[in-house]
Amino acid sequence: MRSKLVYWLTYAGMWLLALLPFKVLYIISDIMCFTLHDIVRYRLGTVRRNLRNSFPEKSKAELREIERKFYRYLCDYMLEEIKLISISFDELCRRMKYENTEQYLALLEKYGGLILLIPHYANFEWIIGMGAIMNEGDLPVQVYKPLRDKYLDELFKVIRSRFGGYNVPKHSTAREIIKLRKEGKHIVIGLITDQSPNRSEAHYWTTFLNQETVFMDGAERIAKMMKFPVYYCELIKERRGHCRVSFDLITEFPKDTADGEITETFVRRLEQTIRKEPAYWFWSHKRWKFKREDLKQHG
Repeated sequence: MRSKLVYWLTYAGMWLLALLPFKVLYIISDIMCFTLHDIVRYRLGTVRRNLRNSFPEKSKAELREIERKFYRYLCDYMLEEIKLISISFDELCRRMKYENTEQYLALLEKYGGLILLIPHYANFEWIIGMGAIMNEGDLPVQVYKPLRDKYLDELFKVIRSRFGGYNVPKHSTAREIIKLRKEGKHIVIGLITDQSPNRSEAHYWTTFLNQETVFMDGAERIAKMMKFPVYYCELIKERRGHCRVSFDLITEFPKDTADGEITETFVRRLEQTIRKEPAYWFWSHKRWKFKREDLKQHG
């Protein structure tokens, strides 16, 4: 009962916020930014440690500038996700532009499915409007990690399916993909590929931003199983509330790649993206919580 009450109160508050125009939301975001950074100091130690370890060549002043821009971005991101409750499809399409779509759609038609590797970068939640560039009947599939609270989990599923997206919990990914293909659906499977894996998913180790880092390789394994071409989702934040997406082909033939090759290509592309505009990645995540020796000790 308590969780249900929290759900309705949260939804009501988010719905009221979502009705506000972007100009007002960004004023609220500026206030939130000051509060999170200067008063609450939300995960400030984690952010500073991540930035310092990732960019040892940068001065303290440069790192503080990235930090400041990151907190502004983080607050914008939270309110922009809430805005998805009320934003119209036409307005979302004006704010989220898609490039390199001709080859992308041709390969979707040819193979019946694509794998889209997405980072926690810029306006990544707004990719739910991707149906705007797809043919009628094609299905954007969003693989997500369910929240512990079933009511809040349901709330975010509602938000993320407003524009035709199909939500799939990550533990059911392979089964759902096979089912959709048997139904004759053309599907684009979007996977957030840079999140910190669970111990059971920690398979691929590489150097990322000057640190030994473990990545999930589930997207690579799904691509090989289904023989779906793989794309990197390049997100370019142009200004507040405006973003461009470029679909960059990693491989048309995943079965022909060596184990780890697709994941490694994603890592190198993500690193390039981050180095161009560091502030727009999720530095508050505890991305480097695992060490290789710790995982070995636990089997």
